[in-house]
Amino acid sequence: MRKFPKPNSKRRPGARPAHAPKVTPDDVTLFGIHAVEAALANPQRQLIKLLATENAAHRLATSIQTRGITPEIVTPRRLDQLLGADTVHQGIALTTDYLPEPVLETLLENAADGQPLIILDQVTDPHNVGAILRSAAVFGCAGLIMTRRHSPPLNGTLAKSASGALELVPVHLTQNLARLLTQLKENGITVIGLDGAAQEVLDDASLSGPLAIILGAEGKGLRALTAETCDHLYRIEAPGALASLNVSNAAAVALHLVAMRRRG
Repeated sequence: MRKFPKPNSKRRPGARPAHAPKVTPDDVTLFGIHAVEAALANPQRQLIKLLATENAAHRLATSIQTRGITPEIVTPRRLDQLLGADTVHQGIALTTDYLPEPVLETLLENAADGQPLIILDQVTDPHNVGAILRSAAVFGCAGLIMTRRHSPPLNGTLAKSASGALELVPVHLTQNLARLLTQLKENGITVIGLDGAAQEVLDDASLSGPLAIILGAEGKGLRALTAETCDHLYRIEAPGALASLNVSNAAAVALHLVAMRRRG
């Protein structure tokens, strides 16, 4: 079993070692076994420092050794102090740079190859966005597009909910969503919006060719200009006692339907 250095008992509680890299406001701290393991495996992640309990360090020993970073062994209480007592950190925290943002052209190329794009119109809950990223990774999306404002930061909370998918699905941020949708349409991508009040049902859509699926925030739904810019609006048929799905569940249902149609 790989050995890691133990905490320095002579160091005052909470003090950083003198050799630790400087952390800046532009850095992000990821936590949770799956999120950290995926980040360690992503060569685009520029690593700054790794804090881990002895158990967590041994659990990810192969990934840590492969990436060539030496963890600072800490107690769970130290991580609680850094991240908050309610944070489910699983004994590990990795400070990194934010991932480089992909250019839109890369996502357009992926979509032209048949992978659907997923677009979020001001979805602000990081847990929902993380869950959508996970579905996007499962079903092979071309990428995720969000508004630069009124979207959650790509930080530890979102990455934990994405369970590693943040490292797999490119995320592009746009300043003007309506203009971006127009650009997608000019590049031959059909833009469909999910709207609980739409007349047409998603089951009846062809879902063929280059495709982008856009979802709005819970409660508000798609903004008026966004809905007007879509090629089609569809609702997910919900014959049960509840009339609608959570936005992350709706994304999973839509992506699964697209995947089934394209396999069939």
